[in-house]
Parts: sequence; C-alpha cells; structure tokens
Amino acid sequence: MSEEIKEKYINPYTDFGFKKLFGTEMNKDLLISFLNALFMGHQKIRDVKYLPTEHFGAYGDSRRAIFDVYCENENGGKFIVEMQNVYQQFFKDRSVFYSTFPIQEQAKVGADWDFNLKEVYTVGILNFEFRGDEYSKNCWHHEVKLMDTQTKKVFYDKLTYIYLEMPKFNKTEDQLVDMFDKWLFVLRNLSRLFERPKALQEKVFTKLFEQAEIARFSPEERRGYEDSVKAYRDINNAINTAKMEAKEEGRAEGRAEGKAEANMENARKMKAKGFSEEDIADVTGLTIEVIRTL
Repeated sequence: MSEEIKEKYINPYTDFGFKKLFGTEMNKDLLISFLNALFMGHQKIRDVKYLPTEHFGAYGDSRRAIFDVYCENENGGKFIVEMQNVYQQFFKDRSVFYSTFPIQEQAKVGADWDFNLKEVYTVGILNFEFRGDEYSKNCWHHEVKLMDTQTKKVFYDKLTYIYLEMPKFNKTEDQLVDMFDKWLFVLRNLSRLFERPKALQEKVFTKLFEQAEIARFSPEERRGYEDSVKAYRDINNAINTAKMEAKEEGRAEGRAEGKAEANMENARKMKAKGFSEEDIADVTGLTIEVIRTL
C-alpha cells in the first residue's frame, strides 16, 4: 500500500469511490439497496438501467450538465444521484437546473404526446451543511416537492429533491435502526473503518466492503483512486485555507473596528474636557473634520 493511501476502505466522498460503489453495472445492486433504503418503502426499485451522465441543452451553445450517477428504474422513473463536496452559492439553483434535463428528455416529437411525464428524483449527498439557520442541527434529511403554499399539500408529486446533510448524521453503530441508518453510517464512516461493523450483517454490505477494500484493486484502479483522493484532499485544503483566511480577515477587521471605536470615544471625552481639536487629532489620529462632527 502506498504512503498516500492509509485507509483500508475507499472514501465514498471521492469521485472514484462514489462512482465505483454506485455508478457501475457490477455494483448496481448497491445503488438499488441504497435507493430503496432512502425511500423507506414508499416505492420498491427492483432494477435500474444506467443512462449517459453527460447532457446538453436543446441548442449547441447551451449549458451542459454532468451527473455523477444517472439511471432509471423499471417503470421509467429517472434518478440523478450526486455526491456534493463543496457548498456553492447557487447550489439549489444548480440542482433545479440539473433536474430539467431528465424532464426535457421525455418530450416526444409529434402532436399526439399528452405531456405525461415519468417521475424525476434528484438525490444529493452533501458533504456540507446548508448555510444559515434554515435547518436545525437535528434536521439532516430533506425531501422537497412542489407544494401549494395555502393548503400545504403536495401540488405535483413527480418531481422530488432529496438532500442529505451528511455532517449532521452522527449516529453510532449501536444507534442504527434501519437500512437507511446503516447506509448513512457507511457513507459517513467507510474510510475510517478497519473492519466491517457487526451491525452491518446484511448481504449487500458484504459486497460493499469487498468492493471498497483498496487491497483488492487492480493497479489501474489503484492509480485512479489515488488521483481521486489527491483531488479530494486538494479541495478540502483549499476550503480550509479559505476559511482560515476569512477568520483572519475577520479578526483584523474586528481589531481595526475596535480601535476606531476606541479613538472616537476618547475623542468625545477629550472634547468634553475642553481639549483643542489639534490635540485630540494628535492623540487619536482622527481628522479635524471628524472631530468637529462629534
């Protein structure tokens, strides 16, 4: 095992790891199990067919979309499944934009098409939390549909967005209740495990741990995974560096603001005691014009 890869099992947050587990014909039973766990019995997927992941708009210069995993079930329902590592300012817009491709692709040429559409699902596995106080720390599973704002009832049930804020999922092995919990536990912790947890005894996890074991990779797979890990680490380092720089800038701005406020307060006190404007300016560094406004 090379010095770069220390883990026993692959990191599913990497592009290679995610697509190996969920984006290959050989492992489509893993994807089926994950999706069935995600839908919690509301629908039963028996088979999926992988579809091309690169999509172009109706015109040659249109914006394209590239999905991590794109498939359809036996009833024609479409599924976009993506691992998203980096928060983007317009993440929700991007997600909605991507969902328009499987909708438009269903259009049929001819006057006899009645606009009957198959279901479209966008599943986002997020390696970040939504910004602000939109959701609480205990709310990490979001299922979004078009809703009537007056009745609070679903207006259209064929378009669904499911988002999983993975950093919020902190269940331990002894807290896992169902298959959904178990899948989220695997995605969250796989690269940190050194053996298969006793709670994950289902047959599907036997295959998952076999497929995820780095020692089983061919030299070509190993090189592909190492490149993917490097890209993943580079992204994380860039994010962490940006956060640290933002904090330092914030501290510097805070110090500057604090100093400016102190100078203003001192100037007010000196002015109240009858000091000349010139003396106040010398002590505080404020201009005569600013001092006269106090």
